Amino acid sequence: MPNGTMMHLAVSPILDTSPQNVPEFNRLSSFAQKAEAAGLDMVLLADTATGSEDTQNQLVAFEATTLLAALATVTSRIGLVAAASTVAHQPYNLARRLASLDIISHGRAGWHATMAQAPREAANFSRPDGFSDDVFRRRTQEYIGIVQRLWQGWDAGALLFDKAGGRFHDPEKMHLLDHKGEFFSVRGPLNVARSPQDTPVLVLSGLSEADLDIAARTADVVLLDRPTEDAKARHDDLKRRVVACGRDPGAVKLLLDVGADVAANALETLFSSQSCDGFNIAIPPAAIDGFIGRVLPELQRRSLVRPDYPGTTLRSHLRLAGGAQ
Repeated sequence: MPNGTMMHLAVSPILDTSPQNVPEFNRLSSFAQKAEAAGLDMVLLADTATGSEDTQNQLVAFEATTLLAALATVTSRIGLVAAASTVAHQPYNLARRLASLDIISHGRAGWHATMAQAPREAANFSRPDGFSDDVFRRRTQEYIGIVQRLWQGWDAGALLFDKAGGRFHDPEKMHLLDHKGEFFSVRGPLNVARSPQDTPVLVLSGLSEADLDIAARTADVVLLDRPTEDAKARHDDLKRRVVACGRDPGAVKLLLDVGADVAANALETLFSSQSCDGFNIAIPPAAIDGFIGRVLPELQRRSLVRPDYPGTTLRSHLRLAGGAQ
């Protein structure tokens, strides 16, 4: 174990969404409950707004933030992270929705944003020609900054609800965003209270070289492509960038994407080489029993994963600062 730390584990359900096999909610709720019983950090819920003309695999059974809300009612500890497009949603609405979900889930919510533009997605939102790579990057960076600053618009204790004194909030603890940028104009603040974990967790993926500094400044979790020969160098480079931004290297967790057929030995080798802080395991719902029954006990036997949740919020699971732990 590097420096005595333990690996973080997330799971992403791979769904067969062909018309003859549309997954029911109870299968996904069972998946999340099993992952929670096993003590895994979080479930990542995919989403897409690209349509289905390419392949049936493009279909997604449920809109991810809606699914997060439903799963929050049948779980109580595991983190729930929803993918949501910066093209398909306005930043204020998305910030408000995720802040609400974080309150509903008692501090277990997160947002998965990608720096990679999905083909044809913009055509469903009045942009038939899409965006150039550079414009998409600048727009996404501005979007993420707006969302995070909206989440930070209310200091702890800002809402007083003082009926007798006629004070709803402390004006000195409310921060007006008043953002006027290249792509968005957002006044703020949110009309949702501060999150139980201060802000929902931000997960970033789809990073190119030009996106690494954005991730170092803003992300809580970065998803990296499947293990490669340069995994250690990639890990070290990202951590150096995090430090250069004035953040603690542990403030950003780097998770490697791996398949359902990965073995405990392979996970230990990658983790012990300090190539990552943990793993995001993409797995069909029906296969989670095999991972929990065979791979996870071996990782626990080797003291590579924690035995139980250390706190109540997703930030506490990931050893990230913020909010009630």
